[in-house]
Amino acid sequence: MLKKQMESYISKSVIENKIELFKEEKDYVEKHKLLAEDIIIAEKENASRFTDAYMERSNKESEELISEENSAFLSQPIEYLKKNKDEFLYFESRWFELIGVEALSLEVDDVFGTYNAMFGLKFQKKMGDVLKTYLTKELQEGIGSFSLMFNQGEGLWDVNFALDNIKGFQEGMSLEEAFHLIYHFIFNLVQTIEDDM
Repeated sequence: MLKKQMESYISKSVIENKIELFKEEKDYVEKHKLLAEDIIIAEKENASRFTDAYMERSNKESEELISEENSAFLSQPIEYLKKNKDEFLYFESRWFELIGVEALSLEVDDVFGTYNAMFGLKFQKKMGDVLKTYLTKELQEGIGSFSLMFNQGEGLWDVNFALDNIKGFQEGMSLEEAFHLIYHFIFNLVQTIEDDM
């Protein structure tokens, strides 16, 4: 899936033998030799990745919309979610769609107090053991580190993991840095699973 998505993205993005890619995509494209040798790659700055993302703040209990936000909201510290425990942040981005993620949300867990990322991941049911193995290995096996369940109706995996357990997480990071960390983590997860298939 990732390879097909990347090939499609490349076909739309190469202009005059040049393409701009973020680090994850650049490394992937080079590793899998998806570009002709005469194409020049320019690496884009991470700060521009989520400028066109769609975000909503909603009430956890009622799921009622509090406010739609623009990319300026991402400069808020992640602690915003601890100070507003009754809210969750719903996040959509074409970059998450590229790696097979649907409907990402971020909130603070009421029981463990961890920052939890929840999303649907487009992988077949048979990939369950590989997903569990990867998440167990990478999430430092902390308390409430992850849950994983196949959603038969949607045909995807419902994934929930504690961001606190990802290498590189810091309580002082901004929401933008948190979404970059989540993206990097999921990109590596998807790439690792596809490389093992």
